[in-house]
Amino acid sequence: MRANRIRSWALLCICFATGSICAEEPWRVETSDRIVAVADIHGANDAFVRILEMSRVIDTELEWIGGTTQLVIVGDVLDRGSDSRAALDLIMRLKPQAQTQGGDVHLVLGNHEIMNIVGDLRYVSAGEYAAFADEEPADIRAAALERFLAGAGGDDDIAARADFDRRYPPGFFAHREAFSSDGPYGAWLLEQPLLLLVNDSAFVHGGVSRAFGNAGGETVNTELKQQLRDYVAAMEQLIEVGLLSQTDDYYDHPMLIERLEERVALGEASWPDDAQQAAERVKDLNYAPVFALSSPTWYRGMVSCSPLVGRDHWLETLESLGAERIVVGHTPTPDALVLSRMDNGILRVDTGMLQSYYDGRAAALIIEDGELDVMYEDEPTSTSPTAQPRRVGDRPADLTDADLERLLAGAAIVNRESTETRTRVTLRDGNIEIQADFYPADRSSNRPEVAAYKLDRLLGLDMVPVTVARELDGEPGALQFVPANILTETQRRAANSGGSAWCPLSDQFPAMYVFDTLIFNEGRTLEQIAYSAENFNLILLGHERSFGTQRGRPAHLREATLNLTPTWQDALQALDEGRLTEEFGEDLSRRQVRALVRRIEGVLEEAAGP
Repeated sequence: MRANRIRSWALLCICFATGSICAEEPWRVETSDRIVAVADIHGANDAFVRILEMSRVIDTELEWIGGTTQLVIVGDVLDRGSDSRAALDLIMRLKPQAQTQGGDVHLVLGNHEIMNIVGDLRYVSAGEYAAFADEEPADIRAAALERFLAGAGGDDDIAARADFDRRYPPGFFAHREAFSSDGPYGAWLLEQPLLLLVNDSAFVHGGVSRAFGNAGGETVNTELKQQLRDYVAAMEQLIEVGLLSQTDDYYDHPMLIERLEERVALGEASWPDDAQQAAERVKDLNYAPVFALSSPTWYRGMVSCSPLVGRDHWLETLESLGAERIVVGHTPTPDALVLSRMDNGILRVDTGMLQSYYDGRAAALIIEDGELDVMYEDEPTSTSPTAQPRRVGDRPADLTDADLERLLAGAAIVNRESTETRTRVTLRDGNIEIQADFYPADRSSNRPEVAAYKLDRLLGLDMVPVTVARELDGEPGALQFVPANILTETQRRAANSGGSAWCPLSDQFPAMYVFDTLIFNEGRTLEQIAYSAENFNLILLGHERSFGTQRGRPAHLREATLNLTPTWQDALQALDEGRLTEEFGEDLSRRQVRALVRRIEGVLEEAAGP
């Protein structure tokens, strides 16, 4: 990188280098004292300071008073908010203060830290750049403007200058230098872990996917961190020789290199010394696991896969890490609450601290003497984490399943639309409106849609929308909630989408196959497989042709391999005929219940093998 580093940054690096702050961050910590975890600051420095004060780790002068406390920032200090530099400065300054008292401050890298390091600047706010404006050398900005104007090639110089300022606000180039590998922030961030284990609690920004679930913390923190470091080194080498620029977007790097390769092949350009090897590294590593959606900084499956789908992977991950719980950020929680999954085995601590963007609040998870407490910036006393509610599909006002059941059963029907295939009604209670599809029952004891919902609840599958028994104009049947913003499997295939599913489709589909085998669903069509548009969580519709009394499997599943995980087996073994009769006595006939019992026994025998 450039030799003429900004003087204040160089002095800051020297100061850091003289103390432990530049040492490699250990990823395993043992302590007998409390742990305070905060996530996803996103530049909301005022809220961050308030929650640290309430958690008794700093005083009103922003000095460390936490003693031996281990403070863990679970990623994403940067982007979106204007005060991210102040928050990062505070974290870096508190670390040596805490260490002198026997405590420590840890930052687990989030996706936004990595994005700033490699040049993915989609979410950097103008305020974040402005924090560096006073330190931006005028000659660097002037040279960049000159290159930009030359490349624009237009006659409207005023418009081109305005476009330059829009793309690269004052402070942009100083920001890029600060987050380079030898800038004060980039150098420090490159030493921080991707996964931290404090006692029996693992902290990771997004989650641990199947790609890394058995790798262990050492592998995650060495191999993935090395990919990041190698990418940055190769990228900066290309910037140094002028083949890439600080203004180039991370996602454009491979394309820009391929263009140069074409020019070299035509004899129009040549490679500077060692640059070709660096270019190949950038192209290859642009798709490295550290940057993938399955990486620890991006993965969302631990917060979105249903208990039935995700429990076994979670248990395997805990075993590989030697942990009892995993604490994650990255995905803002509904109602700005710290949420618990798997009986406190997964804790979600991203409560949308940047209120102007997420409409959330700051929160801190406190782990002390085996107890879990939560502090919120707008509440005077601590509370326990809140169990994550079941949620299938988007719904207004964050209604719970119990709320929806009540609305479906008793709210006034204010509109009805009928087609050849369905009757859709609109229900209203006060200022809340929802839509539901009516499924008529061929007899009072045969409501397969209700039975499918109840079985989903018993298993923990979390794929069938809320459904209740209700008459429509005296006709018995079922009303099923219609979530907003869904797309069907037909639409997904046409758009070739779903690769960004929070819970991988490769994990969700096998669960659907087992469920449809159990209920003997002969009618599953592409239109009855739906997804939440936001996260691609499966939503299973249309169970009219289910719960037959046949043995075996539906025709379309006869050759399918059923992946009956230990969690599936435990869930099915808990469903004997007495319990199923009690649950489904009003929705299925006795013959249908017995047939369901036989199919459960059949898939369990198949899983047990010969």
